[in-house]
Amino acid sequence: MVSKFESPAWHKAVAEIIGSTEGKSVAVGLAAAIDAVVDHEGTCLIAFHNDARPDVLHHTLEPAGRKHYVERYLAGPYLLDPLYQLSLQTREPRLCRFRDELPDRFRSSEYYRQYCERTHLLDEMDFVVPVSKRTTVVLVVGRRDRMFSKAELNRLNLIEPMVHATLRSIWRAWVSRSGNVRGKDDVHQRLTSCFTNFGQNTLTRREREISQLLLRGHSSKSIARELKIAPGTVMVHKRNLFSKLGISSHYELFSLFIDDLSSI
Repeated sequence: MVSKFESPAWHKAVAEIIGSTEGKSVAVGLAAAIDAVVDHEGTCLIAFHNDARPDVLHHTLEPAGRKHYVERYLAGPYLLDPLYQLSLQTREPRLCRFRDELPDRFRSSEYYRQYCERTHLLDEMDFVVPVSKRTTVVLVVGRRDRMFSKAELNRLNLIEPMVHATLRSIWRAWVSRSGNVRGKDDVHQRLTSCFTNFGQNTLTRREREISQLLLRGHSSKSIARELKIAPGTVMVHKRNLFSKLGISSHYELFSLFIDDLSSI
């Protein structure tokens, strides 16, 4: 059986990466290289910043998908994305499986239902590369119909050094293009403040902390571990914050938060 790394598609993609000096061409070559070693339903290359909204550097989404999965996401809900949280915490390059980084009730969260479930991705691998003190570049590789096999994961691990080096190259090219690097972003600061202070006129500091973790997909037990308090105490705070906000479900909590974001 011929190895994926012996295929003409792999060598052509690598040649495209090596021979390109423009960031977009390098990104196209990288997407083709991924195509050559694993079957998938699309890639998305995102730069996450600690002081600005994310930048989408390249993607293979169709126009309709871009409007739903990119434009709506960048309007503020990215703050709830586990990948965004991971990017803020990662200090060394790594390859991770999205499902291994999730809060324990993430798939029951309204963020998942409205922003992840509609992508129909069954599995996702993420190449995560810090490129500066403020920015981490992430390449998302998604699969809809089945999980990545052990052989496919091995191939992705084999090309990890190449992918990481290419992501750095794409970022350098992006930075060199005048006007394409957003500085400190006032909108991001307002969005972050909205999330941090959600319910500030109604809720206590502890209730706000719990509401933030609920929005990100944590269960009561997970919140208790995060905040180092008893699960029963979390339940009391949860009942109180729901009562103060006049809601009775996580859906209503998420809707209130999105309404706050929309007002920015």
